[in-house]
Amino acid sequence: MYRLMRCLVSLLALSAAIVPATVAAADPGDSSILDVRPLGGRQLEVVVHSAAMNRPITLWMSHPGSGAPALYLLNAVDGGEEGGPWMRRTDVAEFFADKNVNVIVPVGGRASYYTDWVRDDPALGRNQWTTFLTRELPPLLESRFEMTGRNAVAGLSMSATSALNLAIGAPGFYQAVGAYSGCPRTSDPLANAYVHASLAAFGANADNMWGAADNPLWAEHDPTVQAERLRGLALYISAGSGAPGAHETLGDRGIDGNPVRLADRMLVGGVMETVIGGCTRPFTDRLAALGIPAIVTLRPGTHAWTYWQDDLHESWPMFAAAIGA
Repeated sequence: MYRLMRCLVSLLALSAAIVPATVAAADPGDSSILDVRPLGGRQLEVVVHSAAMNRPITLWMSHPGSGAPALYLLNAVDGGEEGGPWMRRTDVAEFFADKNVNVIVPVGGRASYYTDWVRDDPALGRNQWTTFLTRELPPLLESRFEMTGRNAVAGLSMSATSALNLAIGAPGFYQAVGAYSGCPRTSDPLANAYVHASLAAFGANADNMWGAADNPLWAEHDPTVQAERLRGLALYISAGSGAPGAHETLGDRGIDGNPVRLADRMLVGGVMETVIGGCTRPFTDRLAALGIPAIVTLRPGTHAWTYWQDDLHESWPMFAAAIGA
């Protein structure tokens, strides 16, 4: 909650410019699986060396056996490193325990937007997540675990935008995308300020991600601007209004079983979701204007994992149909 409050406060300020070293290219062929550790049942911990980022990346997997497609789940702005990743914050392990799909959760990538940064950042180091997730990692997993090559990706909050951008940047790789409570805009002044402020809460400078605000990379990574490139994908888009919803009731409990602190939920999560709902509507309107089908869920509710667990459950039939699970 403290981190969320910092993010909310930081929406009012941008970070100062820093000019670190330019990122050098790496050969994805140098990446490799370093370790596979059974966690019980079909759960695995997989450690993969990323050549592009020159470091090991840990993944959680639910592996049903050979001949299954893949669903990549991206974590929130903390990368799953602080509040916890999908498998600690939701029932993802239990929900997928009987389903014919490889579920893959990368742990890490805080404040990275899971994209390729143009420069290393003093606070975050090297981020080349698009290269890792679309070029380095898939062939390694598909070979080791005998996957079908059909894929879906879903993200929440920060990574909802990332999921859409990964699909835009890797045509044909994903068949379906889920974007839960994210702001699918980056290049207009308000959205650009939102991204800068969100990353500044982690000590990072968004100018190191896609350059200065007038750099064309911001528009290239704006799902609303690039909406036409989502045509043909199965899409699930959700956002709350910020008003109390199904999970803001007296006696309601969070994923961890503890009572929800409604005042904190409304003060931070309510305000954040109000902003995000305002970002989402122009995007879904743009999809509708272009005649691009999408399942759109706009509901009362705040910025909270309980809603994202609901979203995952509700979007699963769409994913399953798209990837053949």
